[in-house]
Amino acid sequence: MFNKKESVAMLLAGGQGSRLYALTNKIAKPAVTFGAKYRIIDFPLSNCINSAIDTVGVLTQYEPLLLNRYIGNGQPWDLDRNFGGVHILPPYQGKTKGEWYKGTANAIYQNIDFIKRFKPEYVLILSGDHIYKMDYSKMLAHHKDHGADLTIAVLQVSWEEASRFGIMTTDEDHRITAFDEKPKQPTSNLASMGIYIFNTDVLFSYLEADEKNPTSSNDFGKNIIPTMLKEGRYLSAYPFAGYWKDVGTIDSLWEANMDLLSSHPKFDIFDLDWKIYSRNEARPPQYIKEGAVTINSLVTDGSIIEGTVINSLLSSNVKVGVGSIVQDSIIFADTVIGEGCHIKRTIIDENVVIHDHAMIGGDGKITVIASDTVIGEGIHIDSGDIVEKDRR
Repeated sequence: MFNKKESVAMLLAGGQGSRLYALTNKIAKPAVTFGAKYRIIDFPLSNCINSAIDTVGVLTQYEPLLLNRYIGNGQPWDLDRNFGGVHILPPYQGKTKGEWYKGTANAIYQNIDFIKRFKPEYVLILSGDHIYKMDYSKMLAHHKDHGADLTIAVLQVSWEEASRFGIMTTDEDHRITAFDEKPKQPTSNLASMGIYIFNTDVLFSYLEADEKNPTSSNDFGKNIIPTMLKEGRYLSAYPFAGYWKDVGTIDSLWEANMDLLSSHPKFDIFDLDWKIYSRNEARPPQYIKEGAVTINSLVTDGSIIEGTVINSLLSSNVKVGVGSIVQDSIIFADTVIGEGCHIKRTIIDENVVIHDHAMIGGDGKITVIASDTVIGEGIHIDSGDIVEKDRR
């Protein structure tokens, strides 16, 4: 017999991440490395436990194996609980179910039985591909204080970016009066962060009605939210003023990583009052050899630096050979860079081998090298190239 939880978090982590190109050929977007030692999903999971939310369903779909293995029993995030904890929720075959998640709303609908096990009053719905820190308990307090049926976390974005988001208009008491999903001509720059708190009974009733509608896209932004507004439900906006980044593109992923290296970082991963937890293998200490240079960089355990690393992030077990220069770049785990190489404004995925005197990237667009790729000696790869197979 299960006890009762006040709130349950449902973390949508099944995204393919097609705009990250080669970085998501083999893994889901939430499993992509970030900040040298983390994966993107570490941030919403850490937010949950730091907010005293200890029951999390992680909805996986695209390339789930690495993500499933990484999350495991949830121990690194203190989510290995007898009652609650973290649960992996892939699409499953049942008597009346047996299909991929058709949209964000359908993904939650297929897991209504999981939510019911904990009898929560509130359901928190999160995305697994954003970098931010948020105390969800403060958002829940806002939701209760306003007596809302649904609360949506919002932040102001630039007018140039507004058409990429769900955009809303609010009154002086934060009540949402209008909502438009990715408008071509936005009338506001108040954007949805894709973070929702529902009263559970309200959520279930709208999910069930939406599932019966054959014309629905089964999506919160396109269907559930507009329908609730139309029917006069109380939708409240929870204003957020901190750092938040949707790292769904190569440029935004690179920019968010580089934000960690600024003299006054916009996003502080060293904040001991709000730790970011992750699963990390035991590695030996990093080793900076005599004559090597590291400037303004994050270099993780197990890395061996014999060359020069400038304004870059190196994950675990990366080797940089003598005379090589790595600048303004992000190098994922277990990559070996030979001697005399020059790498600039490049993201290199895991387990890549780069032989001596290769030249990769430059001052233009971000270059991307897929995992398990071998770059031959003396090969030149231009700015903006996306390399998904060996170059010799």
